[in-house]
Amino acid sequence: MSALHFPTKIVDTDILVIGGGMAGCGAVFEAKYWCRGRCKVTLVEKAKTEKSGAVGMGLSAANLGVFSEDPDDPKPEDFVRYVRNEFFGIVREDLVYDIARHMTSTIKLFDSWGLPLWRDPKTGKFLRTGRWQHPVHGESYKAIVAEACLKSADEVYERVLITHPLLDERVPNRIAGAVGFHVRDGTFYVFRAKAVIVAAGGASLVYRPRSTAEGLGRTWYPTWASGSAYAIPILAGAETTSMEARLVVVRFKDAYGPVGFPYLLLKMRSTDVHGKQWEPLPDEAREEFKKLYGKYAEARPTPTLLRVLVTERNLMMGRGPDLMQTQERLKTDEDLETLYEDYLDMTPTQAFLWAGQNIHPEKRPSELVPTEPYVQGSHASPSGMWASGPADLAPPEYRWGPNRMLTVEGLFGAGDTVGASGHKFSSGSFTEGRIAGKSAARYVLTQAKDYKPTVSDDTIERYKEIVYRPMEWYHANRPLTTTPEMPPQLTNWFEIHPNYLNWFQLLNRLMKIMDEYAAGWGMHYITNDYMLGRAWELLTMLEEDFRFAAAASLHELLRVWEFYHRLLVAQAVVQSMMARKETRFPGYYVNADHPNLDEENWHVFVNARRDPKTGQWSVRTVPVIHIIP
Repeated sequence: MSALHFPTKIVDTDILVIGGGMAGCGAVFEAKYWCRGRCKVTLVEKAKTEKSGAVGMGLSAANLGVFSEDPDDPKPEDFVRYVRNEFFGIVREDLVYDIARHMTSTIKLFDSWGLPLWRDPKTGKFLRTGRWQHPVHGESYKAIVAEACLKSADEVYERVLITHPLLDERVPNRIAGAVGFHVRDGTFYVFRAKAVIVAAGGASLVYRPRSTAEGLGRTWYPTWASGSAYAIPILAGAETTSMEARLVVVRFKDAYGPVGFPYLLLKMRSTDVHGKQWEPLPDEAREEFKKLYGKYAEARPTPTLLRVLVTERNLMMGRGPDLMQTQERLKTDEDLETLYEDYLDMTPTQAFLWAGQNIHPEKRPSELVPTEPYVQGSHASPSGMWASGPADLAPPEYRWGPNRMLTVEGLFGAGDTVGASGHKFSSGSFTEGRIAGKSAARYVLTQAKDYKPTVSDDTIERYKEIVYRPMEWYHANRPLTTTPEMPPQLTNWFEIHPNYLNWFQLLNRLMKIMDEYAAGWGMHYITNDYMLGRAWELLTMLEEDFRFAAAASLHELLRVWEFYHRLLVAQAVVQSMMARKETRFPGYYVNADHPNLDEENWHVFVNARRDPKTGQWSVRTVPVIHIIP
């Protein structure tokens, strides 16, 4: 049967939420509350909402502090200063403050829904690990939050991958919905909406991961995160920001277990292989960094960027890998149980790797390495889309529409989608989803109450042809393969064909380009102007070759479109890196042609946009406006 014979289903709604992670759940929950029964809220998720998103495996902390009237608690402006320091000054303070001031209500919501936050048995207050985290028993974190979301939504479509946005054919620069397909039965879905909230995930596997061969498929940020948070708005013509600041984090080697819990709760320390402790920064490193990065080298706490840079340098200079001295703090069975519970809550592979390699963390240290780069905006990185800010905080330059509306009318963002405002983590992403949901509801009930999406039948059929073309191409050309006897489970690895490329070949080509030319781990996170120009040249060829993409099944069709979303993300990253002529994010990447931070000329946002009609990219800079002293 021709792929084009899959049925088409048209869904009309008021608010379409794309992505059922933490931000999407917050958006659905809040939008439905403020609709007051007057608008329809529809959720689309490519997997199962209970276990989707970066928190799908679980998480051992609600990663933002509660801001209350207690004088001992940090305040929203304290959090803004912290985030500003983390990103060397390049931050949208209005967006960060907006999230921070709503955190108390989010944490209280989670508590009321049954999320087991840890409490001090003496005071009853939520415990803290460090200044900004509350430890939780988090193996059911996402399921608990998803339950509230699913109860709120009017309609939920799971196992549906959104591939393209729909633009209105009558109103310029106006979102009208989105299209995609059901990854199990192939149904082609057309969603028409007055407002669209993109709350999908950031991107892993844009860069070649450290875990290959037997470790293939293991990354720190989820492998299923294909950058749809950016690709969907990019295809609509929305503007990105700070895409050059890809995230690199220090994690336990091979299993990618996070290190914050051991550092903050168990008070562990890390050293190089000679036993020298590098945190806080040693004097010689701090003096060198001061010459390159100025005041940020003296900041307290030491920015994540510089802590990552020290670990990278130790590897490059033969002092690595860094070692987490777990055996120093694991003195009792209770300590060991706490450590294992942490990883079984959120990164089970860490416990499996210790067992598989005969490592007893109570007896010997464990290796640490920086990860491959990820592109996302909710962790210690600010990548994402340029969004309108709150009316009471945003300067006029940062406000052109309702709160969290992107640069396309009716298109909103939350979580990983919204850039220049990192350190949201899980609870912050949910909070930003709530902000976007409330804003979209008000927009639909006021400004867009009389709007009706204009999408012609011809447009729908054109997108259907585009979406299923890889399947059509595969079946038309499959007889010419040179390896017809190859077992199905191996075709993605070894299949050779003159007329098509499968998703695995495309993805590996993308990861090789980005790793070798755009500051991946294989190049020690270093690039230069020549390498970035070459990366762009090769990415352009790769997009040209996408017309030969082939999919033998609906699952492979899913992988093909996930690849394409990653390709668009890679293009935005390289365009942004080429534009910034300095090294602003040294632990994440160094531009060897411009190794110093340049506060005079580059204390600005770098924003990129792809024209939805021509596919041509343009880049502009936007001043950074500080609103918190």
